[in-house]
Amino acid sequence: MALSKDKKNEIVKELSDLLAGSKMTVVVKYQGTTVKSMQELRRKAEDNGTTVKVVKNRLVQKAFLATDSHKDSDTSSLQGMLLYAFNSNDEVAPAQVIADMAKTETQLEFIGAYSADGKALSADEVKALAKLPSRDVMIATVINTLKSPVTGVVSGLRGNLHGLLDAIAAKAA
Repeated sequence: MALSKDKKNEIVKELSDLLAGSKMTVVVKYQGTTVKSMQELRRKAEDNGTTVKVVKNRLVQKAFLATDSHKDSDTSSLQGMLLYAFNSNDEVAPAQVIADMAKTETQLEFIGAYSADGKALSADEVKALAKLPSRDVMIATVINTLKSPVTGVVSGLRGNLHGLLDAIAAKAA
């Protein structure tokens, strides 16, 4: 069933909004993936804040042209049966959820990605992104790294204080 012109315009508008708000848009070839697997992918993606869309590439290309940050992006690789994963909070999350799913669904293949400013990334760059820890894990790692010297000083002072108190208690007895 063909889409009406109004429906196509709605889809292009929705995609433009997703592109404009997304920190990373990952493009994946999904040909041969079962409906059940696609449903599972959408469920996992939703859990980490990623929106997965399967849309005609022509409409996506129109959405790229309608988005200021992406209008100069190269969309020549957008061919075939593709799905698009958008995430407005985390640059790595879309790549991670798809890479995790691709471990069991070998039909999923990264084509590339587009950053928030419209820069195109290759499939190898997306695979490298997928191996990075999530944003929350990175923040926790930095905080622990910054906190460790303070923890060490406090532990040292606590040990010396206990030693001093033990010495005073021994002298008093």
